[in-house]
Amino acid sequence: MWMVDVMTSGPDARLSGDSHVSEPPDLWVKGLPPRFRNRALQFPRVAYGKFNHSRPGGWDPVERLKDMAADGIAAEVLYPTLAKGIFEQFFHQPFDPDLAKACERVYNDWMIEFCQAAPDRLWGQAFIGLWDIDYAIQEMQRTQREGLKGVATWIAPPDELPWTGDHYERFWSAAEEMRVPIGFHINTGFGAYVTRHHESRFESVSRQAYGHKVVAMQAMAEMILSGVFERHPRLTVVLAEFDCGWIPFFLEDLDRKFGRGKELGLSMLPSEYFSRSVFSTMMQDGVGGFLLQRWGADNFVYANDYPHAGGIWPHTDDTFELVFSALPVPTRRKVLAENLARAYGQPLPDPLPRQPFVEMDGHWNRPWLKRAGAFTFDKPKMGLAV
Repeated sequence: MWMVDVMTSGPDARLSGDSHVSEPPDLWVKGLPPRFRNRALQFPRVAYGKFNHSRPGGWDPVERLKDMAADGIAAEVLYPTLAKGIFEQFFHQPFDPDLAKACERVYNDWMIEFCQAAPDRLWGQAFIGLWDIDYAIQEMQRTQREGLKGVATWIAPPDELPWTGDHYERFWSAAEEMRVPIGFHINTGFGAYVTRHHESRFESVSRQAYGHKVVAMQAMAEMILSGVFERHPRLTVVLAEFDCGWIPFFLEDLDRKFGRGKELGLSMLPSEYFSRSVFSTMMQDGVGGFLLQRWGADNFVYANDYPHAGGIWPHTDDTFELVFSALPVPTRRKVLAENLARAYGQPLPDPLPRQPFVEMDGHWNRPWLKRAGAFTFDKPKMGLAV
């Protein structure tokens, strides 16, 4: 982990550690080499017009900066919306490493171009699967040279590539050497608690209420106890959209059950590795806000999940009052801005001048939808070309 001077924009600076782009649904159909296009990711019924994904700032960086200004956000870490299907597609067809890499490069190139509009405010992340470590390192190097600020990958790995194995060692070393933070977002990867299409409402609510936390607990326990953070003390990991109320209990329990883990070759408590190397975003997490006063605030970062319907944009002010108002000013500064700047090794940009929130409806949005190639239906559906 590295330190930068983050006290450059005063107590009102706000950053979002988990926001999203809304990729054009035909991005891969148009962008893949011809030999892959008959197997490209396709999203013919993306409901951009039914949900809050429909904000044009999802695909237009100029409009995005206006929406950031409306919520008082100076900079955002950007995750994909549709590109997570790069992992999911291999539940439906045999794994093709060349296709996966091509899909990732198309997305990463699009993200690079998107962030060029305001690189000090749009902290894009490359999206890279870790099947092929040589490729993953090369793509990480390429995208960071082009201005991206981190790498997002799966939180739930394939069964044959557990976090406890040595498959990832060279990637961790490269990320550590380059000081590239690794983002783990909900619904990325494999297993029972990753998004499934056509799931029941019960399954959906269960996955969102507790399944995501189970995935994060398993990943962190495996990485900590297998010595990943022992061997890579400068590695930085960010948990996105997992909230944080569960984290103090989880780490306290790990410490209690495993002691100092000398039989595992660990020199510190599990909670100490987490405190040094891991950050987690939080939105409307009232329990987490309360526990910050006991646990400490150095590992937690605010996020608004723009433009997703489950997020809190443009209500950062209201969330601030609900979750953070009782916290001391130095603690609020950490959570709202300083911790994220530290995690990504970036200076804080000056706050954007506040702009009014612009309400929108389907009629207002239709020209933007047409320009982005999106179609509005009653229900989103991801499919594969055949």
